[in-house]
Amino acid sequence: MTKVQWFDVSTLSSYLEEHLEDFHGPISVHKFPQGQSNPTFRIDTSSKSVVLRRKPEGVVLKSAHAIDREYRVMLALENTDVPVPRVHHLCTDDTVIGSWFYLMEYVDGTVFSDPALPGLTFMQRKRVYDEANRVLAAIHTVDIDSNDLGDFGSTGNYYERQVSRWTKQYRFSETCVVEPMEQLMDWLPKNIPIDDGLTSLIHGDFRLDNIIFNRDNFEAIAVLDWELSTLGHPIADLAYLCMQRRMKKDLFIPGLGGLDIAELGIPDEEDFLSRYCYRTGLKEVGPWSFYLAFSFFRFSAICQGVLKRALEGNASSEYGSELGTMVEPLARLGLKASQN
Repeated sequence: MTKVQWFDVSTLSSYLEEHLEDFHGPISVHKFPQGQSNPTFRIDTSSKSVVLRRKPEGVVLKSAHAIDREYRVMLALENTDVPVPRVHHLCTDDTVIGSWFYLMEYVDGTVFSDPALPGLTFMQRKRVYDEANRVLAAIHTVDIDSNDLGDFGSTGNYYERQVSRWTKQYRFSETCVVEPMEQLMDWLPKNIPIDDGLTSLIHGDFRLDNIIFNRDNFEAIAVLDWELSTLGHPIADLAYLCMQRRMKKDLFIPGLGGLDIAELGIPDEEDFLSRYCYRTGLKEVGPWSFYLAFSFFRFSAICQGVLKRALEGNASSEYGSELGTMVEPLARLGLKASQN
């Protein structure tokens, strides 16, 4: 029986030959270093490559690692302006590799882990950020009803539900007291803005490193990691993307803090927000300080969850402990945003 660290390769190969058209083994398996939450693998044969994304091993948070939701939303978006990999198959049989998984096309391109985009020119950086802006606006203007996403999440009181949810998730994963996080969790529920009625599909983890770009013209060709997607308030995605402007460059996931972004060709925040509003038809983004504070809180809670899984030996990536070092700095940035 041929095995890799994560599952039995021969069993998977037999399953894929049965369920995928024109798929023939033998296969080789390569694990991507990205994918802190749901482990992601490239499955290679002599003629093609596909990507497999699965739930992690061990005990997971309730409603987390929703492989089936990822599959559903990417399937729904295939004929929209949102670039997504084409999905091939969803497996809900735990006996094949030990958990649910889905298969999607392998998209060959480049992913930028550093938002400063070292190695690119002034105009290339400008292009990359405008593409991120364009794709985010496309996500938020998807017709959810005509694309079978009308029941993809609850509507109304998005931030009230999210603050409650991520507070519970954080408490479940808590490993020590982080005082800035305590202060932020006290401030947020007291300052939730009045519901303005805006609801759209949201990605939930929209950053540059979750987008694949064409290597030649830097067009955004695939948005990845839809695990946290739902129906919600679109500015949550926008603020989440913009929070890296405030994060220091020496964090494990680096930010743009302290850099001369104008010299680099990266649009300033006001211009970026204005371009987004033009593309979506919004007049303004609303209480920006709250949206930023919430984004930092949520990202800090996500990092805490990854740290907890790393300590329990269930992290998808070897970098789980390093992500844990971001919990307190992110909470401090959230507090700072709340005071602006």
